[in-house]
Amino acid sequence: MNDAVVEQCGRVAKSDTRAMGMGPIHTQRGVAFRVWAPNADAVSVVGSFNDWDGTKAPMEPEEGGNWFLEMEGVKAGDEYKYEITNGENTFRRVDPRVREVTNSVGNGVVHDPHFDWDGDDFEMPAWNELVIYEMHVGTFFRDGQEVGDLDSLQKKFKHLKGLGVNALQIMPIAEFAGDLSWGYNPAHVFAIESAYGGPLAFKRFVKEAHRHGFAVILDVVYNHFGPSDLDLWQFDGWSENDKGGIYFYNDHRSSTPWGDTRPDYGRGEVRSFIRDNAMMWLEDYHVDGLRYDMTLYIRSIDHDPSNEIPEGWGLTQWVNREVHAAFPSAITIAEDLQNEHYLTKSDQEGGAGFSTQWDAKFVHPIRDVITQPDDAGRDMQKVVDAILHRYNGDAFQRVIYTESHDEVANGKSRVPSEIDEADPDNYFAKKRSTLGVAIAMTAPGIPMLFQGQELLQDGWFQDTEELDWENAKSFKGIVRLYADLIRLRLNRDGCTRGLIGQHVEVCHVNHADKIVAFRRWYDGGVADETLVVANFSANTFSNYCVGVPCGGRWVLRFNSDSPDYNREFGSEHVADIEAVEHGYDGQSHSAEVTISPYSALIFSQD
Repeated sequence: MNDAVVEQCGRVAKSDTRAMGMGPIHTQRGVAFRVWAPNADAVSVVGSFNDWDGTKAPMEPEEGGNWFLEMEGVKAGDEYKYEITNGENTFRRVDPRVREVTNSVGNGVVHDPHFDWDGDDFEMPAWNELVIYEMHVGTFFRDGQEVGDLDSLQKKFKHLKGLGVNALQIMPIAEFAGDLSWGYNPAHVFAIESAYGGPLAFKRFVKEAHRHGFAVILDVVYNHFGPSDLDLWQFDGWSENDKGGIYFYNDHRSSTPWGDTRPDYGRGEVRSFIRDNAMMWLEDYHVDGLRYDMTLYIRSIDHDPSNEIPEGWGLTQWVNREVHAAFPSAITIAEDLQNEHYLTKSDQEGGAGFSTQWDAKFVHPIRDVITQPDDAGRDMQKVVDAILHRYNGDAFQRVIYTESHDEVANGKSRVPSEIDEADPDNYFAKKRSTLGVAIAMTAPGIPMLFQGQELLQDGWFQDTEELDWENAKSFKGIVRLYADLIRLRLNRDGCTRGLIGQHVEVCHVNHADKIVAFRRWYDGGVADETLVVANFSANTFSNYCVGVPCGGRWVLRFNSDSPDYNREFGSEHVADIEAVEHGYDGQSHSAEVTISPYSALIFSQD
């Protein structure tokens, strides 16, 4: 390159030691650029610093198919792209590793990596003491804007703090096509969605979330990229079978439900690309965990066991191993929904090494039971099996819920609307939706809510509609019900330690009357043993006998039918119970309870 390049272009910095890393790299002299383009004949950096002139900043080839250039005068905020020549074709691409873009079809931006993390000494709660709240930045709270962003979301931290959740699971925020999206169509996986505020806004968000006591778990998408606004597609001009080129499979393995966009998990540079992306969120943005979207399509082409992708399985093992070695408290969550125990086994056992996984064995049967139109169709064995299910003997290797972004869209609705589409605010919708949540908060596992559950949000999830925040006033009692459940689930009053323990026994099942009772315990004993009684019928029962593990007074900690939660509720005679030395349900003692329709009771001892 001619050293006499005009100052605004940035001069090549002369250095015997080349900057390490990929993408834009800040150096003492300016900014270095390195990009992988093994089939390119020439690559140059074009940008706002050289009038987008492809002749002014040619890059030098390196071993392994990389191209490198260090430039003086380039600074944070400058826009750029790579100009790539392959044969007779010359075209421009956004840097695959860029941290910021003007928009999904715009330019890359040299991002300033510096941020004041002072005071961010947040410690991730133990996984058995997590209550996750899944949320979508664009629709959670818009504050008068067309799209919600990371700054506006923080204005509802007071609500979330009052609710009592302690982990915010953010749906994908990697730059996607347009401004409205669920986020599962990543166009630039290292960049933060510009409509949400970009990388600096996300750093502010994480720091403020930590200050409020929230862990941040980020949803990442590695089973496919795009499919639109995808500069990775045929990045350096090469492809086979007219497919995606160097970042993608170019044979039958490319096929996904989202187009021919599956990354090539067997190619070292692509594996490192995904590994580095996962580590970036923890290292640079201080997130506390990752939730991997639909790992079924990482480990296989489709649902057919004969179409497995071994290198995809190996990739998840490697990334999880790296994450857990560097950040032992970080949680990694698989969405797979195929009841695969090996997802949450260690890699030494041949497993994928995830910390936990979304549990289809809970959500589907519980939703089925609470949305049945008639009591006769409610199968108590499904409830029992959902409560008892676990992976590899560990209760917390599963995330349990009645709503998620997938369960309330794609032809399905929020639970109140599934119960009564015409009148989702009616008595039965309130009662049975809150009964489902009570089971999720008391069964063994890591409980999760989807944004708006506590507001009795109805309909189905859409990226075009904000949550109905008026419901926070209309249903303030229901919000309190959720908060009371979460408080007990996390043992914040020191009287329900059993709810954070591994142990569970379903001690009572009445298939005819639709009643289930189970006990939870950590070590056992006073203020630990916790009894849950749930009525899945429209009937009220008085003096109903259930077995309990020890004698004495059992204090009523929660009654989902309390009129404090809603004026239509009305349990006035539900109270503490006195256990007598009369064996029942395989327990040494028994007690008589009163329970209202579609209600859950929680008891423990002082």
